[in-house]
Parts: sequence; C-alpha cells; structure tokens
Amino acid sequence: MIKLVNDTINNKDIDKLADWLKTYPRLTKGQLTLDLEDKWSNWLGVKHSIFCNSGSSANLLMLWALVEAERISKNAKIVVPSVAWATDLAPVIQLGMTPILCDANLQDLSIDLNHLETIFKETKPDVLLMVSVLGLVPDMKRTLELCNKYNVILLEDTCESMGSEYNNNKLGTFGLMSSFSTYFGHHISTIEGGFVSTNDEELYEVLKSIRSHGWDRDSSPQYSTKLRNKWKTSDFDALYTFYHSGFNLRSTDLQAFIGLGQIDKLDDICKKRNTNFNTYQKELGNLSPQIINNGFISNFAYPIIHKHRNLIVKKLQEANIEVRPMICGSMGTQPFYVKQYGRKELPNVSIIDKHGFYIPNHPGLIEKDILKITNIIKSVTTKNIIDPYLQTK
Repeated sequence: MIKLVNDTINNKDIDKLADWLKTYPRLTKGQLTLDLEDKWSNWLGVKHSIFCNSGSSANLLMLWALVEAERISKNAKIVVPSVAWATDLAPVIQLGMTPILCDANLQDLSIDLNHLETIFKETKPDVLLMVSVLGLVPDMKRTLELCNKYNVILLEDTCESMGSEYNNNKLGTFGLMSSFSTYFGHHISTIEGGFVSTNDEELYEVLKSIRSHGWDRDSSPQYSTKLRNKWKTSDFDALYTFYHSGFNLRSTDLQAFIGLGQIDKLDDICKKRNTNFNTYQKELGNLSPQIINNGFISNFAYPIIHKHRNLIVKKLQEANIEVRPMICGSMGTQPFYVKQYGRKELPNVSIIDKHGFYIPNHPGLIEKDILKITNIIKSVTTKNIIDPYLQTK
C-alpha cells in the first residue's frame, strides 16, 4: 500500500526516548519544553513560540490572546477561508465571535483575494485567519497589502505548510501570530502537539498565561511584576491567582524530547516534500489546480481538481493507494456551521468540494511510487471516459 502519510518518528527516535525515560526525568512541561520552543523559534526565524497540545489548540490560543490583550473585542468579526480545517472555524464560533467565510482561488487553494477585498470593504472585519492549504504558497504580498489597507489583523494557520517560503521568508512569519501542528503525519511529529509563534512581546506573555490556566508562573519577571503590582498580589497568593481567562492546553516534556530531535530532520523533510511536489508537477502539472509557484513549496499532499474525481479515486483505491477529499472541502456546508448560520456555498469552494482530492506526499515516498500514482491518474484523465459516479449526481 502507498500510504497518504508516514510517521517521522522512527525506531532510533523511540530507542532514544526509551533511554531518556530510564533516567526518570520530569515528564510534564519543564525545561525541555522551553528548549524546544527556543529551537523552533530559531528554525522559523521569529522571536517567540509556545508549545501546546495541538495545532487546533494553537488556533484557539491565537484568537483568545487577541481578546485578552485587548486587541479585539469578544464580538469581533473573523474572516476564515471556506477551504480550511474544522478548528480554524470552530474556535471563532466557540468564542462567540462572528465568522465570515471567504471563497478560495483555484491556483493555490487559499483565499480569493478579490472576494477578500469585497469582504473587507463591506463587513469591516477585525481579523483574517489565513490558511496556506497543503503547503501551497499564497500571494502574501497582496494579502498583507489588503490587511494593512483595511486595518485587519493577519493570523496564519501554517499547520500544513512547515518550511514553505514566500520570497525566501517562511510561511508563519508574515502574520501577527501563526499556528503549526506536530501531529502524526505532519511535517514533523511529537505524537500530538502544536506551536504558536509571534514577534509580539505582549502577545507572547498572554499566550504563555492562557495556555496554563491564566496564571503568571511562565511569565517573564517583568510581566509578572506588572500583573502583581496592578492586582496587588502577594508572592504567596500568586500561586493561585489567575490574571487571564485561560485554558490548560500544555504539552509535556516527553513530547518536547521527541520534538527536539524532529527539528534536526526538518530541513531534509521539507526538501524531500518539495522534490516529490516537483515530480508531481512534471507529471500532472497540466491538471487543475494550475499551481502558481510563489516560492519554495514544502508540500503536505498533492491536490487535484477534476470532473472525474470519483473514478480516479476508485482506480487509486483499487491499486491500494490512499487518497482523501480536499481537507474539509466547504466549511459553509459542514453540519456544525449550517446548524447555526445556514448553508453557505461559494463558487470556487463548491468546485473544490465536489471535484477536489489529494494524493500522498511524504518523505518516505519514492519516485517509483509517484509514477505509479500519476500513471493511474493519467490513464483516466487522458481518455474520454464516462464516469458512472458523475451520472448519478
């Protein structure tokens, strides 16, 4: 079977973990978490990062940090791409904010910038949560221009895009904050985990606090003193004083131990994903989407949009090749959104939802596997085949 993803944690990593566990170390969040956060920030090229328990939690933390830092109100308007993951949209709803869905483009599958500007003009939102889909690189220059023009805060969900670059700058360094995932099957794995990264000092302090209940135990001395002076908190009472409305979204030093080794592999992983992507482009580049190469693409999985999707998928599955629909497809037709806001279909997103799917890309994939996949796809797309699945729709 050609799997969609593979685990970047290998036997050698597990042996190292077992040896470390025999030293009876601290397993909950401690010094190794701090070491991992520093190492990640250095790799990404930002000042600060916090390690949390998932990329989904990272999205939640970004939005709530803006509220706790009084950058936005609790009833803020948040633009979310309709081609996204469930936990790009869900935290907006859970926090009582107003979601505004944006259409996608058919080149890099991120937001349609013309539709985005219309939304900015008509609704005056507070935040854009940008999603770089499957590691493809959006037009960050134009996105930033629009956000600056209409005074909209840019956040980046970069969970599928570790190592992708726009103009030699890594995705995740353009917004006020960015989120990443280290779940199994992503670029690197800590089993479960995620990061929020930022260059903003105040938001960094707020993020550390709300990740851990809202107290100041992880705060810098300066920020802790500021909070304690403001609220007249004694050192003794400070142990159980909560300055922000927080969560418990911490990860552990066990996962941080794994992550420290994973980052050492990350450059090679990104290069291999890019090599695989370029092979796919060579073989399938005439198919939709017509991917615009805005920079280095550390591809999470290779996307295809085709009217014979169902037949192609059937042929691939018969050959024991894993394949998936295009992430969440259309967020505006997901039940949890429809229940509250009604059905919201957008033109390009509907095409992606109906005809889009993606095929494997991971460091364990070899050229022989890719050619097997592409030959099956071309056997369908180069023939005038009647897709029986389409006839029933």
